[in-house]
This record gives sequence, structure tokens and C-alpha cells, in this order.
Amino acid sequence: MLEEPVHFLEGHPVKAEDDSYYDLPNRSEEVASLYQHCVRAILRGLSFGEHGLPLIGTGDWNDGMNMVGKQGKGESVWLGFFLYEVLMQFIRVARTHDDMSFVERCQNEANILRQNIEKNGWDGEWYIRAYFDDGLPLGSVSNPECKIDSIAQSWSVLSGAGDAKHSRMAMEAVDKRLVRRDYALIQLLDPPFDKSNLNPGYIKGYVPGVRENGGQYTHAAIWTAMAFAQIGDNRRAWELLSMINPVNHARSPEGIATYKVEPYVVAADVYALPPHTGRGGWTWYTGSAGWMYRLIVESLLGLRLEIDKLRFAPCLPADWEVFKVHYRYRETIYHITVLQERSGNGETSVTVDGVELHDKAIPLVDDRQEHSVEVRIHIARR
Repeated sequence: MLEEPVHFLEGHPVKAEDDSYYDLPNRSEEVASLYQHCVRAILRGLSFGEHGLPLIGTGDWNDGMNMVGKQGKGESVWLGFFLYEVLMQFIRVARTHDDMSFVERCQNEANILRQNIEKNGWDGEWYIRAYFDDGLPLGSVSNPECKIDSIAQSWSVLSGAGDAKHSRMAMEAVDKRLVRRDYALIQLLDPPFDKSNLNPGYIKGYVPGVRENGGQYTHAAIWTAMAFAQIGDNRRAWELLSMINPVNHARSPEGIATYKVEPYVVAADVYALPPHTGRGGWTWYTGSAGWMYRLIVESLLGLRLEIDKLRFAPCLPADWEVFKVHYRYRETIYHITVLQERSGNGETSVTVDGVELHDKAIPLVDDRQEHSVEVRIHIARR
């Protein structure tokens, strides 16, 4: 697949005085392999500012921060974590492609990026979010608004780029400053943009506490829960899932009157300030549902698919003893029982049809039979 030839799209660059333009691009005559398309995209992303962090341009994940780097100098700490993840993942692709020079390039860039994040992104208790064109920080304790932004903290964990001690401190700050247990929501940032001189972009056009401007942006809230699961904090990971789960907003007439939207689909956002605190918004229109599926299946139940193998590394509540998964691989069904036992040695044992496996991974074979699998996880005694 990586050798598949693919054309490029061809269009003129965006003018310096414009944010964007609408046009119908042409298909170029030039053709490159899919692998080379990926390499060129990564090389294009290796654009850094004075702090050695990726340029944010007119927005990263949060397109509402479209003024942070409009002049071409602003930098994104979150994008540094994301780029680190891309580089580390692509190392495996480049290695299988036998492109060792690009493996080395990705590794070197990732190492330098990680150092620059720690040097210029750590704010003492959490990671800052970005730097404006003029070098002022955003998402810092020194800011009157947006002192802390959740995605820089969660991605310090999810990417593995953050210093382990700093990442744990950052997640504690998220729990303390952004998790609103009184209204079962997790803010994206706080305080919202309102009256200060900070001008991050059109995010400031939202009412404080709504959508990206300090509300729960569920996409990011799920990343927060995933990060707690990744550091092994099962209590908070499951607590946050319970808060995000839309059905829990409809457990009482009062909850329904507050939430006001369908409790059977994920809402893109939940408002965080009066007079709309706890109200859901933008149901049916969100990628958060896909991330929530991954949170439950991968981060919490621990199912990891590796081409034709399944592994389990769950993050379960302490009082769970067992759960079952019925997994279909093409036309073959695997009935999987996962047991959590307090035997104290930390080992995991796996048996398939009564035969113990030394690899700890469940081999997936499409033989159109039904298979019985038992996964025993021996956790430490209290």
C-alpha cells in the first residue's frame, strides 16, 4: 500500500494577508508513492519557532485559536506533543520500509522536540498551551484568562513526550482546576476568555463557558480520561467516563431539565457557566463518539488489536472481578473472559481453548469456529 502511486493536488499558496481561500484545486501531473506523501507531510510539519516548538499558524487542533500565530511566529506546545507522537509512530513505518535515514531523522527530531517542550513548555505546575507571535505565553499561570488548557496536559501523557513527574503534576492540575464534579463536566480551559487583552482568535467570540471557550469540549474531555487511564489511575479514569457518559445526565428529571439534549448520543460540548451550566450542545455532530468508543474499549477494557493478534492491558475499577467480550474476527467468534484476581504477582495469563499461551497475545485465525479465551490478570493485593 505504501508504494501505491498517488497524484498531488495543485493550487496557489494562501496570500499573506488572507486566512484562507476557496477554490477547486487541480490534480497535478506529479506522482509519488503514498510513503513519500507521508514523508513530505512530516517534513512540512517540521517548522519551528524561537522556542523550538511547532509553529501554530492560524490554528492547530483548536481552530478557534486562529490569531495566536497569524504572523508566522506563534508556537503550539500541544502540537509539539502531537508531532512527537507522529514522529515516533512513523519511525515504525519507515523501519518496515527500510528507510533508515528517515528513521534517524524522525528520532533526532523527536529527541530535540522533547527537550524543547520541557525547556520552554513547562510552567511549574502544568504545561503551557502556546506562545503568541510576540512571545507571550498562553495557558500559563501568568495569564489572567486561560491559565490552564487540558489538551497540553493530557497529551504530555498520551504522547509519552512529557517528563513522567511533570505529566503527573499536570494531570493533578487538570483534576483540581478543570474537573467540575458538581456539574459532571470537564472544562477544556479555565478561566474562559472574556475581558482581558488576550486575543487568541474567534474562540473569544463564544460566550464564556460555551464550546471551546471554557466549556466541556467532549473530544478533549475524553483525552483527559484516556490520560488518567494511561498513568494507571483507574479510579479517576472511570469517574471521568461516568461524567462524560451522556446517559448519566438523564438519571433524574432535574438532570434532564439541565442537560436539555438527547442522552443517547455524545454531545460535542457541555456548557460550564451560568445561566447554562450543565447544558449539552451540538449532539449528533461530533467526532467525540469515536474517541469515546476507543476510551472504553482500548484505554479502560484494555483491548489492543495488533493486526492478527489481540492483547489485553485493562485499567479496571478495583471492585471488578470479571467482564466478557465476544469478539468477531472475520467469520470467527472469540468468547473472551477477562478475570481480575488479587494474587499479587502482577502477571497476566492467557489460555485459548484450554491451552495456555506464553506470548500473552490471542492469535486470531479465521477458521470459522468458536473459541473460548480466558485472560487472568493478577493484580497486587491491597
